[in-house]
Amino acid sequence: MADIATLGELEEKIGYKFSNQSYLKRAMTHSSYSGGKNNGSNERLEFLGDSVLQITVSQYLFTNMTTVPEGGLTKLRASIVCENSLYNFAKRIDLGKYILLGKGEEMTGGRDRRSILADAFEALIAAVYLDGGMDEAARMILSFVPSIEALKSGKVKLGDYKTILQEIIQQNPEEHISYNVSENEEPSHHKTFFADVMLNGQVIGSGSGQSKKEAEQAAAKEAVKLMGYETD
Repeated sequence: MADIATLGELEEKIGYKFSNQSYLKRAMTHSSYSGGKNNGSNERLEFLGDSVLQITVSQYLFTNMTTVPEGGLTKLRASIVCENSLYNFAKRIDLGKYILLGKGEEMTGGRDRRSILADAFEALIAAVYLDGGMDEAARMILSFVPSIEALKSGKVKLGDYKTILQEIIQQNPEEHISYNVSENEEPSHHKTFFADVMLNGQVIGSGSGQSKKEAEQAAAKEAVKLMGYETD
């Protein structure tokens, strides 16, 4: 349960004290707890937090990575703001501990679910932004983002190629990405999945894996590579 005491603990972890605790409590309220009502959950905050995150990371990279071309900046931003990164940021502060969940989500492992944690982290960003302004929100975000030295050294590995590909493609709003996934006829414990990623209906990358998600990532990686971007 995210009561005032535990939320105070969360404030200590992010280094920010809220003037209006209702922002923080809303950020930690999942829709399953609020009965699916958007006005009582963190879903709208998640929307705002995503925008604050995007502009903060974009400015951070633009200001500090002055020799990196636009395509490289796009890849770096995608790797930082993807769901996997946000999930890892949330895990660093044990964010799941503070989220208000409905009984169903609680019983099915929602407190550790990747999407719930990533969304709650974005909502937390928005809460800080609304309570303390852009400077405080940016300070919090950048306390989680890899250092410029780490980014320049290549120690930060890109991995969410679906997000990277989407970031590249969405620069042209008329373009549309989709995936087709199939599986072989082997026994279930030896299944291999095959994926094609398509741009406006044309295959631009293919891959395989032991799960649908893994196959899609492999296909997206091939597409990113064929577009001339480094993938390792």
